[in-house]
Amino acid sequence: MFISSTDPHNVAAKIKEKAAGRKVILTVPEKTILDIPQLIEELNKLDVQFMGGIFPKIICQNDLYDEGIVVNFVDRVATLFVTQNLREKDFTIPSTALDREKDYCAFTMIDGLTGNISNYLSELYRVFGTNCLYLGGGAGSLTLEQKPCVFSNEGFFMNAAITIIYETSGSIGVQHGWEKIEGPIIATKTDKNIIQELNWRNALEVYKEIVKSDCGKELSEDNFFDIAKSYPFGIVKDNSECVVRDPIATNDKGELICVGEVFNNTMLDVLKGKEENLLESANKAAQLAVESFPNPTSAVIIDCISRTLFLEDHFQKELDNVVSLLKKENDQMFIGGALTLGEISSFNGYLELFNKTIVVGLFGRK
Repeated sequence: MFISSTDPHNVAAKIKEKAAGRKVILTVPEKTILDIPQLIEELNKLDVQFMGGIFPKIICQNDLYDEGIVVNFVDRVATLFVTQNLREKDFTIPSTALDREKDYCAFTMIDGLTGNISNYLSELYRVFGTNCLYLGGGAGSLTLEQKPCVFSNEGFFMNAAITIIYETSGSIGVQHGWEKIEGPIIATKTDKNIIQELNWRNALEVYKEIVKSDCGKELSEDNFFDIAKSYPFGIVKDNSECVVRDPIATNDKGELICVGEVFNNTMLDVLKGKEENLLESANKAAQLAVESFPNPTSAVIIDCISRTLFLEDHFQKELDNVVSLLKKENDQMFIGGALTLGEISSFNGYLELFNKTIVVGLFGRK
């Protein structure tokens, strides 16, 4: 369901009318003028159980929205919980017994600009294991200013994650389409999501040399984001597509700030994108999901905001292609999603935080 109103009382009333006892997942683009604390209060008055996140943009069918609210309803919920203090690693994930004879999805919204995201995902997987498909995304603002961005009945949080686990069958497809131009190089010194040294040298200096050798442009503080969006890192994985890490900023020490952790001594490639490869990768992600789960009743698209910045006007083509492929399976299927600061998926059995990647999830009953 899409809601254009920004009046908290009106929004809460519309959600209550349709919820019919189901739990609610809200995605809200950052430009929406909506009083989130007031909305939380109104939904609590109506006894609606919910979780939500603020994202750069949201997806409803094959349209992108800068304003409005997409509402998804889920039933047969096993648990919904908030985890705070992620950066400090001062958290515990509550355990809930899941029926091993049933299928579940663990859907997570997490502060995309906090630290220790990979640590949280590892702990989530340790607690719930292979009983779940895992899917979700990093919430936050394209300004890269960290502020509250995930919310539930308990409040409005930053440095936190909210996960809902509910009974459903489904499948996931994950692809990125970026290609190696240099590497491997070693992240010889890191701190959570900050790369301090590459090959025992200042990280920014090494990165600048690689980028300049390819495009002839000198990285500076003013143009860093505009150029770096085309040159992400790839964490080398055996027998699998690399996991992309997006360098989004630098600091006065010449360190590279990424979306998601890079651990000490990680082997990295430097990647580069071509429009046709990224478009094809999105098609492949949709095809992989469809091949594993025909006749879905709903779909979720989690797509990196930096893919839109790279593809610009051609991003709509990516979205149209994916939605067209999905609608061939069920033309009445509701498709929602978000453009995120990091994408979460358990594709190929690994629970990972991806960057510059598209994740397509299909859901329904077998």
